[in-house]
Amino acid sequence: MSRFCQAGLLAGMLLTTSLSVATEPAELTPKQPSSKKLSPQEKAFQQRVKVPKPKRFVSAAQWGSRPDPIDDDRRHAPRRVMLHHAGVLWTTDRDPVQFIRNMQSWGKRRPEIEKPPRNTYWPDLPYHFLIAPDGTIYEGRSLEYEPETNTKYKLAGTLGVELMGNFEAQRPSPAQVESAVQLVAWLVSRYDLPSEAITTHAKVAKGQTGCPGRDFARYFDEETAHFKQWVEQVLQGKPLVIDLGEPLKDGPTQLITETKRAD
Repeated sequence: MSRFCQAGLLAGMLLTTSLSVATEPAELTPKQPSSKKLSPQEKAFQQRVKVPKPKRFVSAAQWGSRPDPIDDDRRHAPRRVMLHHAGVLWTTDRDPVQFIRNMQSWGKRRPEIEKPPRNTYWPDLPYHFLIAPDGTIYEGRSLEYEPETNTKYKLAGTLGVELMGNFEAQRPSPAQVESAVQLVAWLVSRYDLPSEAITTHAKVAKGQTGCPGRDFARYFDEETAHFKQWVEQVLQGKPLVIDLGEPLKDGPTQLITETKRAD
């Protein structure tokens, strides 16, 4: 079984792509205003709308999840949302549901097939949500419980969102990124989290991983913070406009939806 959240070894085929998507705004239900003088961040927080659960959503029951029981001491209160990539090259012949089922099965068998320190037992998927190349969101581990990881950081309070694919070797699709934005906006709205609560695996587990791959991590750059800006558009009830831009210099150029298995 391929390891998750690790750097890819394959380079993308040459294809220069400029990508954008636009969706309708959420229904405006602003928070009650405050009489005190607010900072721009506080004003934006108070003007947030109630974000509904994304429409392209497949529940754990619908895809046939079979988790083992998770200990009660692993219950947590969500405080941040962390983005990942699978770290496994995605090709067009793969089936997202089978991929998720294989991951769940692999997690339970880790004590048998992995070497220390990766031989820990995972009773369920390590992530709370997984997003397929076509933008479909699959429910994973229950939000009640902290996630799993092969790196070292405090798990409690973290909600894990994984995008299928290896973004060292291929580019995420517009539909995939849009679903990630809509999902994160829903989670941030549901748990009343600040935009600072949105992060990536590499930013938290510093020096331990390149996850979520450079062609997705680029949108979390501190100077531009594109991903947070997109999430904020949804939270403010504005039309969502996503421009993924040109490929990075020396980065992958082929979309995940165009990557075929090598003969």
